[in-house]
Amino acid sequence: MAQADFHPDEWKARVELAACYRIFAMLGWAEMIYNHITVRLPHSVAGDAKQFLINPFGLHYSEVTASNLVKIDTTGNILHPSDYPVNPAGFTVHAAIHNALPAAHCVMHTHTTTGSAVACTATGLAQNNFYSAQLHNQVAYHDFEGITVHADEAPRLLKAIGDKPLVILRNHGLLAWGAALPMTFVRLWTLQRACDVQCMQASLGPAIAVPDHVAERASRDTLQFDARFGAGQDVLDAMRRLLDKANPGYAI
Repeated sequence: MAQADFHPDEWKARVELAACYRIFAMLGWAEMIYNHITVRLPHSVAGDAKQFLINPFGLHYSEVTASNLVKIDTTGNILHPSDYPVNPAGFTVHAAIHNALPAAHCVMHTHTTTGSAVACTATGLAQNNFYSAQLHNQVAYHDFEGITVHADEAPRLLKAIGDKPLVILRNHGLLAWGAALPMTFVRLWTLQRACDVQCMQASLGPAIAVPDHVAERASRDTLQFDARFGAGQDVLDAMRRLLDKANPGYAI
């Protein structure tokens, strides 16, 4: 398959998503062949149908390209010829969010070491560092129910999420969703950095808590979440420039 086989808007989404997979690999966020970043296709491509792109199951994130991404519906049906299957755990969680939350254009899920470690703590994310302070009142929690392949978990997951754009899946990992891929990326990056710092700090003794009123102001003042400052696009563009030097070839 090549660019000519796709609607221009779908190809644009494919290239951006393929780049994001490789950026995850570059950051060390890949989980062998597992986990997912998904993007819902726009109305210009899918009409009123809910369709999204997901990674081909069996490939490492560094191997993902625009053309080998798999297009599926919310029940996991493959909608365009593909040489690869999809992971049931991908469309169970991601499809539930894409299907139920109109603003969920992009969904990202990771099992990073520090993200999973924080997810295993009883208290969850600590409001005690520069990064977690920027996420005040933006993080939801969902209790662990095992491997996410059972559709009956979806209502409980969605209830737990509410309108929070970040989710700590207890005993499991991190999840982010948003109206655009760049914004979803910087939200997840901020949560990941918060987990990194929290895990390092835990070995140093008692932490200094950030008061709610300070965290509320920090969340309002975070430039990377502000549309006037790119809403994550400038960050993603910078990462793509690094990617183009380190691992090009995703836009094929």
